[in-house]
Amino acid sequence: MSIKIRRQDALNYHKQGQPGKIEVVPSKALGSQLDLALAYSPGVAEPCKDIAEDKDDVYKYTAKGNLVGVISNGTAVLGLGNIGPEASKPVMEGKGVLFKKFAGIDVFDIEINEEDPDKFVAIVKSLEPTFGGINLEDIKAPESFKIEQELKEKMSIPVMHDDQHGTAIISASALLNALELVEKRIDEIIIVVNGAGAAAIACTRLYCSLGAKKENMIMCDSKGVIRKDREHLDPTKAEFATDRDLHELSEAIKGADFFLGLSVQDILTPQDIMNMADKPIVFALANPNPEIAYDLAMETREDIIMATGRSDHPNQVNNVLGFPYIFRGALDVRATAINEEMKLAAVHAIAELAKEPVPELVSKAYGDRTILFGRDYLIPKPLDPRLITAISPAVAKAAMESGVAREGITDWDRYHEELQRRIGIDEKLMSRVINRARKNPKRVVFAEAHDIKILRAAQIIQDEGIASPILLGRKDVIQSLVEEHNLDLCNCEVIDTYDENDRIHLYAEALYKKRNRKGLTLYEAVKQMRDRNYFGCMMVEKGEADAFISGLTKDYPKTIFPALQVIGTNERTGRVAGMYIIMNKKGTFFFSDTTVNVDPTPEELSDIIAMTSRGVRFFDIEPRVAVLSYSNFGSARGKIPHKAQEAVRIAREKYPNLIIDGDIQANVALDTQIQRENYPFSELAKEGANTLIFPDLASGNIAYKLVMEIGGAEAIGPILLGMKKPVHILQLGSSVRDIVNMAAIAVVDAQLYDKRLTDDSVLKG
Repeated sequence: MSIKIRRQDALNYHKQGQPGKIEVVPSKALGSQLDLALAYSPGVAEPCKDIAEDKDDVYKYTAKGNLVGVISNGTAVLGLGNIGPEASKPVMEGKGVLFKKFAGIDVFDIEINEEDPDKFVAIVKSLEPTFGGINLEDIKAPESFKIEQELKEKMSIPVMHDDQHGTAIISASALLNALELVEKRIDEIIIVVNGAGAAAIACTRLYCSLGAKKENMIMCDSKGVIRKDREHLDPTKAEFATDRDLHELSEAIKGADFFLGLSVQDILTPQDIMNMADKPIVFALANPNPEIAYDLAMETREDIIMATGRSDHPNQVNNVLGFPYIFRGALDVRATAINEEMKLAAVHAIAELAKEPVPELVSKAYGDRTILFGRDYLIPKPLDPRLITAISPAVAKAAMESGVAREGITDWDRYHEELQRRIGIDEKLMSRVINRARKNPKRVVFAEAHDIKILRAAQIIQDEGIASPILLGRKDVIQSLVEEHNLDLCNCEVIDTYDENDRIHLYAEALYKKRNRKGLTLYEAVKQMRDRNYFGCMMVEKGEADAFISGLTKDYPKTIFPALQVIGTNERTGRVAGMYIIMNKKGTFFFSDTTVNVDPTPEELSDIIAMTSRGVRFFDIEPRVAVLSYSNFGSARGKIPHKAQEAVRIAREKYPNLIIDGDIQANVALDTQIQRENYPFSELAKEGANTLIFPDLASGNIAYKLVMEIGGAEAIGPILLGMKKPVHILQLGSSVRDIVNMAAIAVVDAQLYDKRLTDDSVLKG
């Protein structure tokens, strides 16, 4: 589905907290006077002297080798036009974020107040000592062609105008695979291109490199078919001018095998598509609305293969499939350019990846277990974690083979591991969960709809199609907050428990039957049901909602108690535990139990190990479990080391295929070098732990709060493990994004409810 973006939400996102989307973070320790003296004067003089003697040492002692300049003058910002350098800065910051997220590349964005191409070239050329590569962005044609060409000639670092080549590379991959499906040859097809800007020219040139014939191409612009007899014809357009007796798009499209649109919406009609050759390929890439609506095109012909630039349709031609990984490969061999061989290597790597079996985590993320190479899957999905290890090595190899690499790679297996570490193999964890939730939204009931954070989160959840929020609270209070903050929650169900007497008595009867032999009277049950936590849990118990979320404004015990009484724990385990996901640049880690069990016995701790391992697998990650202590494998005596050792022994007997060890100290569990040197027998010595089991509530609770506050980590949770039905408790004071993340987890939990439960095969198999 298409995500609805509201103006105020976008403005709030960019200005909240520290304005903008990027910051500079030191990569070295700066905690002492010595650190500062090494970082700056006088210590900094030593690398300066080495670089002065050998300029290549700049890659050894500075960030240059992993730093890309995203540079624009704001003359052709997508969908906005010539808005100037200042107005383009949010876009350039956004591009920098994508470089970092998908390829671990650092970025300085530079917006230049200069439209003269010669002066622009001179400015960018002067920045060469700073950067390992240059990504040109949103520069209008035809100046962009001149700028890129001259910079490539004058600079000895990779330069790429992504607006041109990004679209060209991704669309070329899709075209190769589409042609394979329709059994046509690229050198024989008739190609019609509508649009003659930078992206369109780059696409047609790259198609020619793949074997397409210029004499089989017809290019159109706003004036119609670009003919050789047109007066004042731009030299770039002249490259693809035709002398055929064609004047309009409707004439050119007749008999065409492939249509590429990089122009404006609704320019292509159903009749135009009917006039194309058998098994037509249509790439309608105008954004946000394509040259012909996807559904209309698909209804027009059964034999059509279609791609757009939109995420809500199959075959999205998205530049993020290319540029982060192309620059990654180029930087890693210190390439002097991004040449045609490297672009073609990227094309083929992307095309081939689409033919490989899709990992389950990708299928789950997109809610489709039948993702197979075919008409609706020509190119990989943007969240496929294999992109970096498919594209970057291919680009690096092409650079080496074509002679533009200044460094070589010999151990490709090790390089693959380095690529995964750069971004963190689980970097896209929440993106996958959110995409998975959007494929099959569920009803999520929120007990604290009087809080503006819940309402803001409900707005996002509703707009992104993550869930159908059900809001519990007084309708007049909620409506007042909606109006005050200009929200649109018209599609959310609002329930005021004080207006639900019949339902309350029905729910109370159900609770009374559950707990009448535990001292609960019917009168007390009615009274409890007026509490929104009890009411919301009973909605889930009765099947009137799929998941329950609360805890933003109340202490954890006060929130979990109603859930335990109304819904209860899973019969197999008979207990619950709380797990946090902790994410930082070192990776993704799972902390348990951080919120529920005060001082578990070894047997109880083994149950927590089992529940947590299932919880980790819920996120498509293989758990590597460390049971923590202040001891390393018996190096110290005491209650906690003994408990950890016993819990590991019990867990190993029950779940022999589980990777687990302990007792072990937290730092040792995470440091494979220490383990290999001192404890090579440890099951965690190869890869280290990603799942940390704490011996008691005090240590777990203290640890995750310290990591959140002073460790620079992002935390998601607590995720409640062991409940009979999906219930999740927010941390007191959670942010709006925390609430949205928890809602997505709750939805996926509900999607998998019947399958997950407590089947031990997930641990044994």
